[in-house]
Amino acid sequence: MSVNSVSPEHALRSLDGYDRIIDARSESEFALDRLPGAVNWPTLNDEQRHIVGTEYKQVSPFAARKRGAALSARNIADHIERELGDAGRDWRPLVYCWRGGKRSGSLALVLDQIGFKVDLVEGGYQGLRRALVTSLDELAPTLRYQVLCGTTGSGKSRLLQVLQGAGEQVLDLEAIAEHRGSVLGLVPGVVQPSQKAFDTRVWDQLRRFDPGRPVWVESESKKVGALRVPDALIDAIRQSPCWRIDLSVDARVALLMADYDFFVADIEAFCERLDALRELRGSDVIDRWQAAARSGAVEDVVRELLLLHYDPIYLRSIERNFAGYRDATVLQPRDGSWEALREVAKGLTTGNLALP
Repeated sequence: MSVNSVSPEHALRSLDGYDRIIDARSESEFALDRLPGAVNWPTLNDEQRHIVGTEYKQVSPFAARKRGAALSARNIADHIERELGDAGRDWRPLVYCWRGGKRSGSLALVLDQIGFKVDLVEGGYQGLRRALVTSLDELAPTLRYQVLCGTTGSGKSRLLQVLQGAGEQVLDLEAIAEHRGSVLGLVPGVVQPSQKAFDTRVWDQLRRFDPGRPVWVESESKKVGALRVPDALIDAIRQSPCWRIDLSVDARVALLMADYDFFVADIEAFCERLDALRELRGSDVIDRWQAAARSGAVEDVVRELLLLHYDPIYLRSIERNFAGYRDATVLQPRDGSWEALREVAKGLTTGNLALP
């Protein structure tokens, strides 16, 4: 028997055909990014990699390889005993590590010797990353996007969720990025994924869409929090037809107060986030907003944020960057409630509102 080496491109095309996708890298490497659905079977964990690396430098490469081999053998034995008790002869895994070298090769060799049909990715994670970025760039322009536009608080994210619940194809970049797309958009206690993990999650969504059906998406900027939307994707979205959601200021304030209720519960976190606007709005304005928020007038601060900060910036950006905005079909929910947005979604999905 011999381990079957496959190209990164083949691995990505065949991803859904494997019984298990095994990432043989350490737990910290795995945490930063991995293939969708992958499980982590470290051939060497973080601590062991440090031990072997230190011995390589301070003693000799030969001594380090001996120690690494012993540690790897024990880890591989543990993985097999823990994970493969019920695996039959037809169980088929895909295995990769950092560069497709010793760590994944050792694991793949043992699995092959047992009798499993193992595919080992040539070039490892690095090769997969390059192939995935190329695939993402190729996929992005092939889809038919329908772009939801509207000033902050108009219900774009809520409408996306309603459309998704109705069975529509939805690309929710803010959900993938774990950020709500503004200076106040990082939810307390939530850490955004790495840029590489974000790209992988976006690619995984795009590859699953039917190009014959529309994909609903928000009119995002090039960055969602700290993460950059891939260029090919943002370019395709910006050339697509737009739908403009119009809500009154009162309805937008009410929606934001509901969706950002964690800031009402933690005024100091809200005030701290406002500090990011000092350079743009000046310290006098920020000090006044913070004082008002601490006195309980959060709604008043949200209203001023919309009218003085978010709306002017959004309108300049949307008109400059989205080709279909001026001809956008206008959607006018009676308010920003979930029920009102379900009514709008019903019009979009039943054909009462024709797609461009």
